[in-house]
Amino acid sequence: MPASFGRRAVLAGGATLAAAPRLARAQKGGPDPVRIGVLTDAAGPYADSGGPGSVIAARMAVADFGGSVLGKPVEIIMGDTQNKPDVAGGLARAWYDEGVDAIIDLPVTPVALAVQQIAKEKARTVMITAAAISEFTSKLCSPVSTHWADDTHAITTATGKTVVESGGKTWFFITVDFTFGRQLEAAATAVITQSGGTVLGSTEFPIGNADFSAQLVRAQNSGAQVIGLAAVGNDLVNAIKQAAEFALTRGGRQSLAAFLVYITEIHALGLSVTQGLTFSSSFYWDQNDHARRFSRHFYAARNDMPTRNHAAQYVAVTHFLKAMAQAGTRDAVAVNQAMRALPMDYFGHPASVRADGRVLYDVTLYRVKKPEESRAPWDYYAPVSVLPASAAFLPINPTCAA
Repeated sequence: MPASFGRRAVLAGGATLAAAPRLARAQKGGPDPVRIGVLTDAAGPYADSGGPGSVIAARMAVADFGGSVLGKPVEIIMGDTQNKPDVAGGLARAWYDEGVDAIIDLPVTPVALAVQQIAKEKARTVMITAAAISEFTSKLCSPVSTHWADDTHAITTATGKTVVESGGKTWFFITVDFTFGRQLEAAATAVITQSGGTVLGSTEFPIGNADFSAQLVRAQNSGAQVIGLAAVGNDLVNAIKQAAEFALTRGGRQSLAAFLVYITEIHALGLSVTQGLTFSSSFYWDQNDHARRFSRHFYAARNDMPTRNHAAQYVAVTHFLKAMAQAGTRDAVAVNQAMRALPMDYFGHPASVRADGRVLYDVTLYRVKKPEESRAPWDYYAPVSVLPASAAFLPINPTCAA
């Protein structure tokens, strides 16, 4: 087994362990636990939206389920992808070969694509809760793969359609110069024009950009009502921060809209910087009593409110364990069939897993509150409207319907 597995494997409680001896003992007649591997960004730009919090969310799901399934204890292990597909692929292959039942999380599109392919080859479960391209189900469906993240079609439809219908007719994009950013802009542009809006132009920037002044000046001079930020992570944070320094939205002539936003980013920037930003999300910690209960327990362990990625992992692990119990087997194809058949509660809202593995749920458009509107710490979002699942997600590809 590669040494990286042992170095990066972590129990749900957070203690580092040498994984190979433990797995070998299980195969010699030990408890043979059901293992779920959280494959995430442990310390990089996506560590706040996933990272250690992903392990906490998965561990909470296991504990709330009762800690075992099919008479076997359930364990959570953690691996660091370093946001590199070759590293993630090596870890995934080693995990599956050593009996790991499912892999979850997977930030960054190339990482998720690599692991999804290995899962298909190995006939083992993969649950993608972080990477967002809609192609995971529209083109790359697999009988052992499910996609839980708010995908690019859902987030652009919920944000673009609703903002245009609310009066934001003209747009200008500031887009990160790599495949995901360009796909995000293209998807949003299609929604905007179909909804009666117009995209006046766009400008790109390189990953890791430190100075957005040129892009912000172009956006300001465009006269567009809405500046769309097709960016993620630290790039998105820096763009929002510098837009506030430029007073881009002062006076109400222009507003900011984004797509992949996490509450940890809003918390880090503060309401004075982020106020008025619009974006869509499937989860907000204060959306209802169910979400608040989960979030308070998560906060007690992490000292942060959960992101939508953390929330998706809690629901995904819970549903996976329910499906395994229903199927009465650890066979991945049978378990995934049960996942597609069983109804699901997504923090107080009905949800389902479609035949192609796409998880369907309603998506809410939020506006970040002004400082004076916030009543307490982490009281950041005001709901604007809800887009039903039937409108948020692409129709099923007929080749994936079987």
